[in-house]
Formats: sequence, structure tokens, C-alpha cells
Amino acid sequence: MPIDASDLHATHTADAEAPLVIRFPSVGDCVLLTVLLEALAQRYGKPVHLLASGPWTPVLLQTDPAVSELRMVFSRRMPHWLTPSRWHADAWLRAHRGPVYHCERDRFGEAIVQHARIPESRLVRAWEHWPGDDAHWADWWLDIAQLDAPGLQGPAVRPPVPARPRLHMPPEWAHQTRQWLQQHGLAGRPLVLVQPGHKKTHKRGRIATATHDKHWPAQRWAAVIRALLAEVPGAAVLLCGSTREARLTQEIVDAVGVPPAEGRVANIAAMKPTLQRLVALTAQAHSMVSVDTGPAHVAGAMDCPLVVLY
Repeated sequence: MPIDASDLHATHTADAEAPLVIRFPSVGDCVLLTVLLEALAQRYGKPVHLLASGPWTPVLLQTDPAVSELRMVFSRRMPHWLTPSRWHADAWLRAHRGPVYHCERDRFGEAIVQHARIPESRLVRAWEHWPGDDAHWADWWLDIAQLDAPGLQGPAVRPPVPARPRLHMPPEWAHQTRQWLQQHGLAGRPLVLVQPGHKKTHKRGRIATATHDKHWPAQRWAAVIRALLAEVPGAAVLLCGSTREARLTQEIVDAVGVPPAEGRVANIAAMKPTLQRLVALTAQAHSMVSVDTGPAHVAGAMDCPLVVLY
């Protein structure tokens, strides 16, 4: 059942015994988290509950069958008494009696656990089982899904969940994106997505961007795009990004210059981008080239052929 937006701050629960996950993810972390959610849902034989944050989380998980209840915290860093979403989440957490998979390691996540008075006997503290940086997140999440809280023994089964993230896209996203491509003269072409920016692209201004280890000069991106257009005749290269990255992506478009007559280069970061559209584009794209950032994780989860620059 799709997640109802009106329930994101509800205090009631329909299943007090369901496994509950606490995780405040970035876009990429949210995609990776789907491995844990699916593994827990299959192990316990029921969808799980999730306490999370970030406007992207309900978008990415709204039709995920592994999630039955999603509750959102507006800010875990603000004082509890100033954050109504924390009050609602606190009441919701106190209504639960099942295992709680606590997947945060900072003091802000711990404060939420302590304020809700979740006993240690019901807690699985994921970061106490971190195997080291050589481990892949997906493999680690599968291992975490097999752990039991000290006072609650879960089913002794290891479901055959693959160590790979996946997203469930509502059919209307694909339909809306096809219409959008048609409106912009991009339909019927191989789509090559390019994601040059990341969440810190403009966090501290252009100077910080230029010195960040994920930054690549516009001229180099332009060289890649020209090579892509030569390799994929008739392709439309779509420069992806958030609205605040539109100036960065336009610099790359300008650096490309005039594309081949049959090719297109479009700055879709300047076209009121949405996460829903990005998901749908990755589902039908020829390929994607990206820095290590959330949209790359989205593309991987949608089986889009992908090259990530580190």
C-alpha cells in the first residue's frame, strides 16, 4: 500500500510488533537502505516501520512494499521542545513493542532513542557491528537484518535478498516523464544522463566547489559529452542536478559548444527538476555518467548502465 503523506507525522501505529528502523539518510543512503528494509520485511514476514528525515525519503519509498509505516522528523539537531515532528515521532516510538534497528551513530539519533525510552533489550545498534570500510553497505545491511535485539529473538531464517538496492517507481512517473520529454523535443532519442554536481556543490559557494575533491572542471565534462555524442549517434545528453546547480551545468553546456547536428545537450537542472523525474529518466536512459552522489545510487537501483567518477 502506498505511504499516505498525511501519516508522516501520525502518532498511532497499526502494528506495534513490526520491526522498526531508525535512519536519517541522504538520497544515496536512502537508496542503499532499501536492502535492509527488504531483508527485514522478508525475515519477519511483514513490512517494516521507518523513522527518517529528508524530503526525498517519502518520494523514494512511497510505494516500497517493504515499508508499511513511515514517520518523518523535520530536524534531529534542533531541540526536542522546538520540533513538533520530534514530539509526534516520540509518541509513535513509544507505541511500539517490536525490535528497533538503530542505524544512526551520532548523538542526535541517540537523543531520539533515549527520549523515547526504548529499552536496550529491544535495540539492535547497527554501528556496534560495523565491519570496516572494506565492507559494502549492501552486504552490511544484510548482516544487520540477521541480528536480534537482546530481549527479542527474531525468525531464524536468512531470506534470499540480493545485496543490491532497488526502487519501486509508480507507473505515473514514467508516463509523466514521457510527456515531459515530448514537450522538450527529447522523445525518441537515446538518453545519456550526466550528473556533475553533488550536495556540497554550492554549500559554501563557488570557491569551495572548485576545490572539493568531487569537482571536475567544465572543460573536462565537455570533452566527455562530446565523446558520448560521437559514441551514441542522435543521443540527447541531459545535464542533471538540482535547481541550485543549474549555473554549474550551464557552464558545461556552454563548454560543449555546438553539438553534432543530430545530437542534443540539455540543461535539465534549469527545467524545474524533480526527484520523481530523475527516477523515471534513469529507468529509461541509455546510460549515466556521474560523480559519487545520490543520483548515481538512484541510477544503479533502476538498472541504468552507470559510470561513477571518484
